[in-house]
Amino acid sequence: MFVDKVSIFIKAGDGGNGLVAYRREKYVPNGGPAGGDGGKGADVVFEVDEGLRTLMDFRYKRHFKADSGENGMPKNQHGRSRKGMIVRVPPGTTILDKETGEVVADLTEHKQQAVIARGGRGGRGNSRFATPANPAPEIAENGEPGQVKDIVLELKVLADVGLVGFPSVGKSTLLSVVSAAKPKIADYHFTTLAPNLGVVETDDQRSYVMADLPGLIEGAHSGVGLGHQFLRHIERTRVIVHVIDMSGMEGRDPYEDYLTINQELEEYNMRLMERPQIVVANKMDLPDAETQLEMFKERVGEDVEIYPISAVTKSGLQNLLRAVADKIETTPTFPLYEEDTDQRVVYKYTKKEAPFTVEQDEDGGFTVTGHEIETMFKMTNFDRYDSVQRFSRKMRKMGIDQALRELGAEDGDTVRILEYEFEFVE
Repeated sequence: MFVDKVSIFIKAGDGGNGLVAYRREKYVPNGGPAGGDGGKGADVVFEVDEGLRTLMDFRYKRHFKADSGENGMPKNQHGRSRKGMIVRVPPGTTILDKETGEVVADLTEHKQQAVIARGGRGGRGNSRFATPANPAPEIAENGEPGQVKDIVLELKVLADVGLVGFPSVGKSTLLSVVSAAKPKIADYHFTTLAPNLGVVETDDQRSYVMADLPGLIEGAHSGVGLGHQFLRHIERTRVIVHVIDMSGMEGRDPYEDYLTINQELEEYNMRLMERPQIVVANKMDLPDAETQLEMFKERVGEDVEIYPISAVTKSGLQNLLRAVADKIETTPTFPLYEEDTDQRVVYKYTKKEAPFTVEQDEDGGFTVTGHEIETMFKMTNFDRYDSVQRFSRKMRKMGIDQALRELGAEDGDTVRILEYEFEFVE
């Protein structure tokens, strides 16, 4: 089965917790704090493996959780940091953020890597908090939580040439006779349900990759038929080979077919019409094909390149394959997404997210939210009195106490952070 789109959940590793410990050795008076830091959690790294061809593996495993960092140890020993978790994907995989639809990475080359979720840093041990005023602190941080993301993987086949056209015009037959590919061929529509790739070699020893894509019909750009599956895969091709059934045996007008397919390519709006297009008049071995071809040439004009062939009898194939190779050599690749090739550093202003927000609940309590305060909360060890006092001071410095008072918080009111509840004390 060919799988080309899947949603998955990933979580990077949490940082290891810092440790509260003290040096206790014979003949060493006043040993002092000796709690080590926690190690960094593992990143989730996606890597291209050219041996893969589909996203089939992700149908059975959709949750990926990386290892957390090791906790800190006595004698100021740091916990071990974890190596990145490698998730292998086929070449041509685009990674998108499920919530925003933003492209996170576009992976096309073998061994290319992208860090999609970053592991949390390790928490600091109590030796980090020693000061002349507090030489034996009872403070240690928990590890920072790793990033959690819902992402979408889209596979767009890597081919130099894409065969387009209505169902049953002979695309699969053409691919089967010019390459070693063995696509399913039958006399009904939508025989091809997934893209087929084949390596084509011309008689002058040039080679390229050709893709036979699912049949296109009117309305494909909006999802009719196999439209989206087809159009997603043609985005990476450099040359479009437009196959037309010139025999007219199914009662369709070749010229109307030509206009309909090009309209769908234009409606999809991925610069598909900027790519050079070669028109292939197929099934020229059938009756009335020559007459239909003459009428077709009159209507499209002289600017359109037309190559009459018969995929069944193999006539005209070498001229077509050489012409396609010539087009590929003179056509640059079309990047799917705008890439900044300038090596200069570009600084962009992004508004900083508010460190916290305070809202009053229907029951009279208050809820404090915000990435900064929630991260600080998760990294606080509430089993230690000194750590609790440090968290309280930080909240006061951030202005949370004042914000609660301005909203009418009084002594004894409930304050919520994440799933925990506290009592407001004046």
